[in-house]
Amino acid sequence: MQVLHIITDFNDGGAQAVLYRFIIADKQNTHHVISLMSIGWYGEQTAKLGIPVHALDMPKSRVTRAGVTKLYRLIRQIGPDAIQTWMYHSDLLGSVAARLAGKQVIVWGIHNSDLDPTQTAFTTRAIVRVCAAISGFIPRKIISCSEEGVRVHTALGYQQQKMVTIPNGYDVSEFAPNLAARQELRQQWHIPDGTTLFGMVARWNPQKDHANLIAALAHLKTLTPSPWHCVLVGSKLDADNDTLVELLDRYQVKDRVTLLGLRSDIPAVMNAVDLHVLSSAYGEAFPNVVAEAMACARPCIVTDVGDAGLIVGDTGWVVPSSDAVRLGEAMAGAIDRMSDLPAWQQRQAQCRQRIEANFSVQNMVAKYNDVWERALVDR
Repeated sequence: MQVLHIITDFNDGGAQAVLYRFIIADKQNTHHVISLMSIGWYGEQTAKLGIPVHALDMPKSRVTRAGVTKLYRLIRQIGPDAIQTWMYHSDLLGSVAARLAGKQVIVWGIHNSDLDPTQTAFTTRAIVRVCAAISGFIPRKIISCSEEGVRVHTALGYQQQKMVTIPNGYDVSEFAPNLAARQELRQQWHIPDGTTLFGMVARWNPQKDHANLIAALAHLKTLTPSPWHCVLVGSKLDADNDTLVELLDRYQVKDRVTLLGLRSDIPAVMNAVDLHVLSSAYGEAFPNVVAEAMACARPCIVTDVGDAGLIVGDTGWVVPSSDAVRLGEAMAGAIDRMSDLPAWQQRQAQCRQRIEANFSVQNMVAKYNDVWERALVDR
């Protein structure tokens, strides 16, 4: 099949990472990508693979006539068998342009599970309402990456019969235990032997609630004498972020935290840490970093948002969101569990096995292909 992916932006983000992994893994079809906004980091990486990537360069939260015209012309030019949209803006705009171009096989993608009106832009909520109203007759299917996403969007009026859950998939050959990478990064970061290293890979965004993590680290200082450190990885997680630096100073944990900014060696980062923490307050659907860490045999401590708890199962710790005390206690409890080395190694192996069995990229590709093939015959 010729498959056209339309995504709101192809820069740093969870859905963007999934699309990038998908295109690499799917050898069965020919892929094209259109980004409504910039080509972005993932767009650049995808283009290096020889995959056509087009950027419409529309401003954030604004639709331009030139952008819509270019989108329509590209759809006509590419002539895809199926159109897969990713995220709300591309679900709506991609559907309109596709119908105008005479294309009927449209599959939507949902990669969010929280539309809290205090945290979600009015324009986004308005688009969701429109999508819910037209979900009965525009898309052939609606793919959600999480069970929570299905529940939330069905309650908002999305056509339940069209909803399909396909969890994100991961390349377990890329995300795999790697002792050499672990040792190299820990030496670079000056992490002494015997020090527990926590890590969180997540862009600077209110959704990720770094303030909650930093408050939890301050609480952790009062709970254990064991040596520990924390690395923060992601866009704007560097010394130029005055708000972040002020938080570290206020909670007196600046000496315990290393800010690493945006990195491309995430498999190595996951191997370097002992535990990965996700402190998100809301908005997660199927957080990639949790599965990526577990594929590297790293247990996780997560807040109970989206399907994070479903990914972790009984291999890690799940705590309420926005509760720094409970998060700090879970981190202290994890340090204690690490003292029993055979049990800890068994836990690490179970993390890896859980991702291999349930969330491989091959499983995801097969399920998407099945949806597209059914959509093609469902006329």
